[in-house]
Amino acid sequence: MVAFALTPPPQVHLDITGTEEKFPVRRIYCIGKNYVAHIIEMNADERDPPVVFMKPTDAIVRNGGEIPYPVLTNNFHYECELVVALKSGGYHIPVAEAASHIYGYAIGLDMTRRDHQAAALEKGLPWEVTKAFDHSAPIGPITRASDCGILTSGHVRLKVNGETRQDADISLMIWKVDEIIAKLSEQHRLMPGDIIMTGTPAGVGAVVTGDVLDCSMDGVQPMQLRIGPKAS
Repeated sequence: MVAFALTPPPQVHLDITGTEEKFPVRRIYCIGKNYVAHIIEMNADERDPPVVFMKPTDAIVRNGGEIPYPVLTNNFHYECELVVALKSGGYHIPVAEAASHIYGYAIGLDMTRRDHQAAALEKGLPWEVTKAFDHSAPIGPITRASDCGILTSGHVRLKVNGETRQDADISLMIWKVDEIIAKLSEQHRLMPGDIIMTGTPAGVGAVVTGDVLDCSMDGVQPMQLRIGPKAS
């Protein structure tokens, strides 16, 4: 028998704007199909309750980083969206109390192997292969709610090589942030350190090696990343 020591992976942290402190990430919850225009462009029907999936915490890429073009795809897509960071949680959180659990906000990217998503949707298969791969969750620095307030409006924007591809107000979400938190807490015990990617507006599209992505949200620190060579 070969003996070896298992070293636990390091805790994943996000920067917090205006402080040297770090936000320790516990889980990444993601919401799909949360803007009508995006549902239309994906030729899908509205769903109730929200579509929920997850990404591993070690898929996070920080501001200024590089996203390797993933293996197993020839159609690599960006999806820019508002990210919500929680300071507390629990089961069965009422909508009226949801905002009290919010620590802050960031801008994020739900990177997607689009060619595999179509097959998964057609066959009713899980989304892990299309959503939960390495480097699939770029997230910018967190802006504390105590600094920016509780966000109910503001534009999510994404530029690829300086050209605007996505630009929509979060007020157009089908499920608002408070409702998302309440819905998630029906099935999961939300905890401090959980983050929620709230869904992307219309304008998703493919990127290739060398592309530069600039992501922003009104009131929140922006994020810039580059698509790197194919992963190996």
